[in-house]
Amino acid sequence: MGLMGSLIGGAVGFALGGPLGAVAGAVFGGMTGQRTRPMTGHERSQATYFISVFSMLAKMARADGVVTQQEIDLVRAAMRGEMQLDDRSEKAAIKIFQAAKESPIGFEAFAQQFADTFSDDPEVVHSMLDLLTRLAMADGELHPGERRLLEQAVGIFRLDPRRAQHIFAQHGAMGAKSRGGAGSGARPSRAPAARKASYDVLGVDADASDTQIRSSYRKLVSEFHPDKIIAKGLPDEFVKFAETRFREIQEAYEEIKRERGMP
Repeated sequence: MGLMGSLIGGAVGFALGGPLGAVAGAVFGGMTGQRTRPMTGHERSQATYFISVFSMLAKMARADGVVTQQEIDLVRAAMRGEMQLDDRSEKAAIKIFQAAKESPIGFEAFAQQFADTFSDDPEVVHSMLDLLTRLAMADGELHPGERRLLEQAVGIFRLDPRRAQHIFAQHGAMGAKSRGGAGSGARPSRAPAARKASYDVLGVDADASDTQIRSSYRKLVSEFHPDKIIAKGLPDEFVKFAETRFREIQEAYEEIKRERGMP
């Protein structure tokens, strides 16, 4: 039946419950569908991902009091590029975004329901924080309301603060900067010319050892490998998102290897 067949009709709101179910019911409850069976586990996971992503993005976009054109452009780019949504799914995503934007339900409630489903999938929550950070920085600055939501996301997703800081540093958020060997006891960077963003992609500092870099790379490649993502039964939209992330990890590692002369 696919995702849209699962969403159309009020059944998805009942199946998901909670704040995501409320948004789903508001968007799809008035439509007519042909659902005659309960949602499967994969359909529920897929619907949770789809609805929570655009609900959280909507709340982040409103965090500074106004939804800018840069933010709209970033959300549309994610729909068409990283998630590769078809026209029907994109229209549904826009409706979810608009409904969540106007909903009295807070960001933390959407984030908690997302975390309850994907807490055992670090690649999913890391990518969600990355997307939220990119949206928060779409206009080039971090508003206090956006900062508050990012801090809430780190706590609700139960993320390692060090890993979160590397995600923030990729996008210049929260005052985070890649460290390149400065500070007491820091080993001088062996790669002064390498883009610091490459180290942040791998979640390591620029003064990390070659062994630490290889270890982080292997861990991330294992987490984001498309075959593993598919085998875990994660939502189709995230599979496409993970493929982009997988390429970024490989490109960052190759760049660091070239700069350091690593074999």
